[in-house]
Amino acid sequence: MNMTAANPAADQGVEAGPPPARPALSAWDDAVLAAALMSVDPVGTGGVALRALAGPVREQWLSLMRDLQPPEAPHRRIPLHVSDGRLLGGLDLAATLNAGRPIAERGLLVEADGGLVELAMAERISANTAARLTMAFDAGEVVLERDGLAMRTPSRFAVVALDEGVGEDEGLLNALLDRLAFHVDLTHIRIHEAIACDYDREDVAQARARLAGLSVDEEQLEALCGTALALGIPSLRASIFACRVACASAALEGRDQVEAEDLAVAARLVLAPRATQLPPSEEPPEEPPPPPEEPEDQEQNQSEEQQQEPQELEDSVLDAAKAAIPADLLSQLQLGTLRRSRSRATGKAGAVQNAPTRGRPAGVLRGELRSGLKLNVVETLRAAAPWQRLRREERARRGIESSRIEVRQDDFRITRFKHRSETTTIFMVDASGSSALHRLAEAKGAVELLLADCYVRRDQVALIAFRGKAAEVLLPPTRSLVRAKRTLAGLPGGGGTPLASGIDLGMMMADSIQRRGGTPILILMTDGRANVARDGTGGRARAFDEAKAAARAVRAQEMTALVIDTSPRPQQQGRELAAEMGARYLPLPHADASALNQVVRATAG
Repeated sequence: MNMTAANPAADQGVEAGPPPARPALSAWDDAVLAAALMSVDPVGTGGVALRALAGPVREQWLSLMRDLQPPEAPHRRIPLHVSDGRLLGGLDLAATLNAGRPIAERGLLVEADGGLVELAMAERISANTAARLTMAFDAGEVVLERDGLAMRTPSRFAVVALDEGVGEDEGLLNALLDRLAFHVDLTHIRIHEAIACDYDREDVAQARARLAGLSVDEEQLEALCGTALALGIPSLRASIFACRVACASAALEGRDQVEAEDLAVAARLVLAPRATQLPPSEEPPEEPPPPPEEPEDQEQNQSEEQQQEPQELEDSVLDAAKAAIPADLLSQLQLGTLRRSRSRATGKAGAVQNAPTRGRPAGVLRGELRSGLKLNVVETLRAAAPWQRLRREERARRGIESSRIEVRQDDFRITRFKHRSETTTIFMVDASGSSALHRLAEAKGAVELLLADCYVRRDQVALIAFRGKAAEVLLPPTRSLVRAKRTLAGLPGGGGTPLASGIDLGMMMADSIQRRGGTPILILMTDGRANVARDGTGGRARAFDEAKAAARAVRAQEMTALVIDTSPRPQQQGRELAAEMGARYLPLPHADASALNQVVRATAG
């Protein structure tokens, strides 16, 4: 018996089948691969947006990522409330006062040149800090012009943004999220799945040496850009990052050129997390068999086949991206309910206002010492420090010898504060007979859901109903859930639609709230069929003209407003009313209380 004939297909001259498919990578494998690729090209990929709560899984990923960095690469951690001086640099106050001349202090971004920065609690970072960070990120340098200093310092770094947000209401700012190639989510990864990494520091160093000689060709570039377009990705940075990641993948795998596998990695790690739509899936119609080809047409058919090759490459890259999108995400994309840009509507949603003595510190201003203002001693000394040498020379010319620090009135710096004002959501509900009666129940449910959040958001809710010949305040601004339920339970319906009177009463309440320093938000729920004028007389044309005039008064005051069309079918009157009011228009013929609550919270945020 011949023991070598173990492969019958080979003995019979039959070609062996394709090798077994590579097992699908888990979410942790992709997260580790993202860390390795970012380590290969940190500046080119921008960094990683890491969405995970503090815990052993996140610490394991961070530990693996740090182990892949070169030993000489700097690593800095930026706290949430970092000051501009510590972030960008500025005047070293102690050294300046000792030396008698301005001495600059290096900021965190300058110290991180050639390495990494970690953003702690990046979902809560202020817009000002994000703007300074992205400016240095785009320019590759820190431009410092403050405290009598003017300098430009190189600063090229990658960012690891630690996003600890919970739910879709918390997340990174879009300006920061768009500049990071990898969006990694470790939320659903368990500790036993977070195993060791398949790459080490030596693999990353060798990949960095090969990276300079790699680039994508025109066909591969078209495939990546076509995939991004099919997935509805609006930013061009995603395609640029995908090209850099494909090159880094080829370098990490030891290849001399970028292949289709590297494009698939880029599509899976860069493009798939950014998808906002599903690509159209159209099956080609069946075509009749082609007629026999003549020898003259063979060259033309070969050129057509060559033109189809880029399309096949794009299809394979697109399939790789689609396979990386989770099933629940695919269903949300099909329904069109996914919000790719997360709102920052957490906590209080009122307008930011300046305050002399309370709130969070928001920088300093030059000013005089007056009652109720707080002097910032450190910033005052920082402003006076560059002038000490000239002031000592001036005192010496007058025959005064003193080594004391001289502070003048122009050096005074006053700490300014900002706080968010209290938000009051004013519901103006159409309780007339033309409006569907079940809308009143939905309004009651929406108000109750909003009141349940008031203890966290510190907001208030008011309710105005208009029916018959006038409007009335059923619920003054309150946080009391018991009082609201008692008042809403007795809300009747029926009669005419005095739309102008309802808007006027809402404007009066909003104006009084605004005068007290609050932030009003007007929510108008109506079908737009006004038929009662301000004086109580009938007439649809006159009543609607007065309603539009009242709406224009809301726009003149620049108040945040939302018009919810409650008619079974959206009507033109509702659109015109929203346009005159300068408000967002939302037709909700089949909305429930939960949907209204979500819309109101999005408008407040």
